[in-house]
Amino acid sequence: MSERGKKDWEGGKAWRTFKRNKTALLGSAIILAIIALALLAPWISPHDPLAQNLRSRLNAPSQAYLLGTDEYGRDALSRILWGARISLSVGILSIGFGLLIGTAMGTIAGYRGGFADGIIMRIVDVLLSFPVLISAILVVAILGPGMGKLILTIGVIFVPRFARLAYGPTLAIKEREYVYSAQVIGAGHLRILTRYFLPAILGDVLVAATLWVGTAILTEAGLSFLGLGVSPPIPTWGNMVKTGIDYLTSAPWLSVFPGLSIFVTVLSINMIGDGLRDVADPKLRI
Repeated sequence: MSERGKKDWEGGKAWRTFKRNKTALLGSAIILAIIALALLAPWISPHDPLAQNLRSRLNAPSQAYLLGTDEYGRDALSRILWGARISLSVGILSIGFGLLIGTAMGTIAGYRGGFADGIIMRIVDVLLSFPVLISAILVVAILGPGMGKLILTIGVIFVPRFARLAYGPTLAIKEREYVYSAQVIGAGHLRILTRYFLPAILGDVLVAATLWVGTAILTEAGLSFLGLGVSPPIPTWGNMVKTGIDYLTSAPWLSVFPGLSIFVTVLSINMIGDGLRDVADPKLRI
């Protein structure tokens, strides 16, 4: 079988394994719908998410305002749709940053060993000793608020997690005979890493990245709730939940609907991660 035919066959097996997991398919459908709504927010939002109308403040869900209005008379549905763009962007981009830097660090530490291993992994161990939210608060306190800095903050706290994930398999692959053979014939370090190491650890890294996107979204929501995320009046699900806390008894929709948005998004991402875990496990491929 040719190399291309082998890749097509492997891709077909991966898709069949993923498709067999109905939960993962449902999660994929939900997250695709959420992404579509976020992308189409400028065209499908019934109102300007920043436009204030004090005559309509704290209106309950109605035909005019399907999810009600907030304390400034802003449409809650429009703000949730626009908030999805920020929450998803922060989650995906921050995990992408953490994946690239963390995987590179863990792979280099495991492959090179010695001084590089000692320095990199001791730093990783120190950073892993802090819970995610505490680490995020410490970093954002240094960098300051703002969407770009928020992405960098969450990305930084996930770097050591990706590094630790890549480190273990790299140590095991390093002892394989084909790696020694490649070194003997003079293959460069970069070629060895990209040809033998990265493909072997990529499956586990991508599964973890999918699951950690949900954690990143929760972290963004937590920071926004604490006032350390994207500054109002720009809507995010986290700062919408925070705003609604003061009106929880009189206008519960202000917190309930953005809270449900976070819940459904994170749940659907975890459902997809469950399917990808099946794909990454050779015993479950069909």
